[in-house]
Amino acid sequence: MENEEIKSSMLLAQDKYLEAGVHIGTRFKTIDMKPFIFKRRDDGLFILDLRKIDERIRLAAKILSKYKPEEVMVVASRMYSANAAGKFASLTGVDITKGRFIPGTMTNVKLPVFKEPKIMLVCDPKGEQEAVREAVKLGIPVIALCDSDNNTAFIDWVVPTNNKGRKALALVFYLLTRELMMAQGKIASYDQFQHRIDYFERFEDERTEEIAKEIEAEEAKAKEDDLQVAQEVKKAEGEGKETEGKKEEEKKE
Repeated sequence: MENEEIKSSMLLAQDKYLEAGVHIGTRFKTIDMKPFIFKRRDDGLFILDLRKIDERIRLAAKILSKYKPEEVMVVASRMYSANAAGKFASLTGVDITKGRFIPGTMTNVKLPVFKEPKIMLVCDPKGEQEAVREAVKLGIPVIALCDSDNNTAFIDWVVPTNNKGRKALALVFYLLTRELMMAQGKIASYDQFQHRIDYFERFEDERTEEIAKEIEAEEAKAKEDDLQVAQEVKKAEGEGKETEGKKEEEKKE
């Protein structure tokens, strides 16, 4: 009964979250993200807590609704996040910075791209750390989409989620858009929200989609290479300890 009540109170059906893979973390876990980890799978991937994901998306939208759209800046440096966040920005009217964040964007008034947001949403605090640094320097609150391998220093509100996957990012921005548009009075009910999740996933032109897929494949390969190196190091350390243990045993004899 309790589980049914939890499911019904979520922003979206639990199976939709699972299909999008918002709960699938990486094979690395930081101490900062430990409170948001549900478990570790047999394949080594950390699984994020769905209830906390849902709760924190809801509250992130509520926080953003306290500001005028022009006072909100989204920073999305990767192609998948920029695509989904771009749809979010066009529907809600918030500002967005795509691609590389130019140092001085918020601190150098002489820059053509100079902006003065009052709150910031970053899609990956690791890749967008320069934006976080400038926000902290200016006392601007930061909301961040954080995966299991993120450090959350200087983040005011953590939204735990798979912040790299195309489907996961599409779902997160679908929900943020819907909730913020409700708060803005642009829609009176969920039924009036005309956009589906795949709208936030879809690229507008084929060439951009091809580039995104190539980048995703390269990043996936790099992750596998990193994992293999980590496993080899761990194995070597284990063998080293075993050798030391045998030497100690021989000394005792």
